[in-house]
Amino acid sequence: MTAIENTMDQRVAPLDTPAGKTLATTPDDMAMLRAAVDLTRDLATARAAIYWPDFLACALVGYAGLAVAIMAGPAWQIVLGGIVAVLALYRASGFIHELTHIRQGALPGFRFAWNLLVGIPLLLPSFMYEGVHTQHHAKTRYGTADDPEYLPLALMKPWSLPLFIVTAVLAPVALLLRFGVLTPLSLLVPPLRRIVVERASALSINPDYRRRTPEGAFARMWAWQEAGASLWAIALLASPLAFGWRPLLTGMAVLSAIAVLNQLRTLVAHLWENDGAAMTVTGQYLDSVNVPPPALLAPLWAPVGLRYHALHHLLPSMPYHSLGEAHRRLLAHLGADSTYTQANYGGMLPLVGRIARSTMITR
Repeated sequence: MTAIENTMDQRVAPLDTPAGKTLATTPDDMAMLRAAVDLTRDLATARAAIYWPDFLACALVGYAGLAVAIMAGPAWQIVLGGIVAVLALYRASGFIHELTHIRQGALPGFRFAWNLLVGIPLLLPSFMYEGVHTQHHAKTRYGTADDPEYLPLALMKPWSLPLFIVTAVLAPVALLLRFGVLTPLSLLVPPLRRIVVERASALSINPDYRRRTPEGAFARMWAWQEAGASLWAIALLASPLAFGWRPLLTGMAVLSAIAVLNQLRTLVAHLWENDGAAMTVTGQYLDSVNVPPPALLAPLWAPVGLRYHALHHLLPSMPYHSLGEAHRRLLAHLGADSTYTQANYGGMLPLVGRIARSTMITR
């Protein structure tokens, strides 16, 4: 076992360590923050030659797998097609995270194509994430009650973790109702429209988060995406009349599996140890998680660069294809005993175990 691997293993510890209690007041490691910027300047350009083939291949393979799952006869073909569909469409859907950080004009047409081919068909139009996720990265919001993507899960009751995962199973039903029923109704009932915009228009995990009414160009983008998703949801709800229940139920099962996989990934994206206080950038980094090589399965459950989630909090605009090289440079420059390595972990299961143990501590 290398020194780096040993460091990764030692970081999986119960919450009652001193580091676990001081994340909100952790002073910034200026050497790490400067290195993160200085060593990666040449990696900051999003490369269309990587984004487009990756995204399009995932969408093609995912829909092919879904078609097999819907039309196949033998059970093994249905299962195999479903697994392929889940993994490929999960990766394709992961590009919604990139859309929130891509610089204006960097990838012309990519947002429109992603919404047309993935966002609307999966009932995950990008307006549900854009303008929301960036608040999670705001220095004064991260880990506070104003963060749409933060819950102190490690400080909550033990039953909160299974509930957090189980709710994801119902995500496709919720999305069908949101776009197929609530969207058209809300256009006729203004008070309902306000509720839909505030409480049902964000991919967030904070139940107290309320979204503001969109304005300007973003409102126009929101409008066409929501209209497309609504028409598609209505078509899906009516589809059993023409095609029977198998296509709809198979698609719903695939979307449920994708939602659960993403919820598991979300569960281990952070340590969730902050109690609501504003944090330093280094504190935010240490409350976040990298699962770098040699973890072999991380690209499947944390695709499109999400295995480097802590590094992403240091460099939010870094394109996903550059994060691996950025990680290698920082590790080589800062060393195995640096603050940087303290956010590196060996896999999903040790992280789930750490969070689960922390919920059982009497406070």
